[in-house]
Amino acid sequence: MLPPSSRDFLTRDLPLTWRAQRTPHKMFLRSILSPQVLRAVRAAPATPAAAPLSTSAPSLGLTTGGGSDAAAPPILPKQQMQDFMSVFPDLVRDIAFDEAYKDFPRGTVDRHLTRCIQYTVPKGKKNRGLTVPASLRILRPDLASDREAMREACVLGWCVEFLQAYLLVADDLMDGSETRRGQACWHKVDGVGLAAFNDAIILEQSVYVFLKKYFSEKPYYLHLVDEFRAVNRHTAVGQALDLLSAQLRTEDGRVDVDAFDMKRYNAIVLHKTSYYSIYLPVVLAMRAAGIEGAESYHRARNILLQMGKLFQVQDDYLDVFGDPTTTGKVGTDIQDGKCSWVIVVAMQRANKEHKEILREHYGRVQEESVAKVKAVFDELKIKKVYKQYEETTYSGIMEMIQQTPGEGKILPPKVFTAFLDRIYKRDY
Repeated sequence: MLPPSSRDFLTRDLPLTWRAQRTPHKMFLRSILSPQVLRAVRAAPATPAAAPLSTSAPSLGLTTGGGSDAAAPPILPKQQMQDFMSVFPDLVRDIAFDEAYKDFPRGTVDRHLTRCIQYTVPKGKKNRGLTVPASLRILRPDLASDREAMREACVLGWCVEFLQAYLLVADDLMDGSETRRGQACWHKVDGVGLAAFNDAIILEQSVYVFLKKYFSEKPYYLHLVDEFRAVNRHTAVGQALDLLSAQLRTEDGRVDVDAFDMKRYNAIVLHKTSYYSIYLPVVLAMRAAGIEGAESYHRARNILLQMGKLFQVQDDYLDVFGDPTTTGKVGTDIQDGKCSWVIVVAMQRANKEHKEILREHYGRVQEESVAKVKAVFDELKIKKVYKQYEETTYSGIMEMIQQTPGEGKILPPKVFTAFLDRIYKRDY
């Protein structure tokens, strides 16, 4: 049974050893939780009976026009977004104030973990996490009015966001990135440094803490654990291939761009991105909806992994051509020598002169080299090729969705199109 989130969460249900210290505990949490989360907590109902979770239909406000993150409509209506945010403080407390570590000096690890979670988990667009409750409403409209079921879906959504935070912290460390989501990467924050590696481990392990606490009595608990473990492994192996590809060097030490082909790229994308970004949120909702049968999961997997590839190709394109003020990240794929869609397509289209420039300058950090690489991309009309690819891929995925058997009774088309339409032509 999930504990209700309410505006008095800052003082309720504290471990017995801390109840005598409610006031400083409350002040401490207020000092480190962001105003965004505090507003969500204060706006939440005082008791479960006072105001049930929003039961409106999943009007996701999704369009096919893309647009910047600031201009795009929210993935959920305001009330449903508030419901989602109101769960977050409970999860912060589950990790930062775990009674198993009550012997730790107060204000040390608890403060650091709260700061880490607050800094790394809720700052993004939360599309992956929000997709879980949104998908459950589509798969099981009858559960939209079930307060406990929807709160559990929100917890699963936050599990995906914690997994995402862990992956991003680790990725930024390995890439030596400077910014993420419009702010300094966690390892670049004063006093953090390489300790971010340990924080990433804690973020990842938090997922299994939540699954055990909130779902261990559910018949699909082991399926949830298996899904997260499998997706985590896929992502780690995909990241390994990505890193090893960036280390491919010629005899004179340059990035071996000739080794970057579509077969290698597709393998990286499938494992590093598609599983956790697109497949995982929907399959979690399917488990929570009680959907059984291998065929349904096989069909969903095929569609979702194709959507995942489109999502990663978009990321690769935006890394080079996107506006950092919109994407929230300064692209470094060229400097890092990444095996991205942009360089793979460029090498496919390049003439001898273009290839020599790319061989000489791709993977170098100097601004002059980056400029020369981008100039080749412009000459090869990569922007036009990308737009054609996006259109063709979108149409192909829509055809797959329309061919799903069962007249959409088990897997309604909207469970796929809700997210697909949101990322189509995105610039964030």
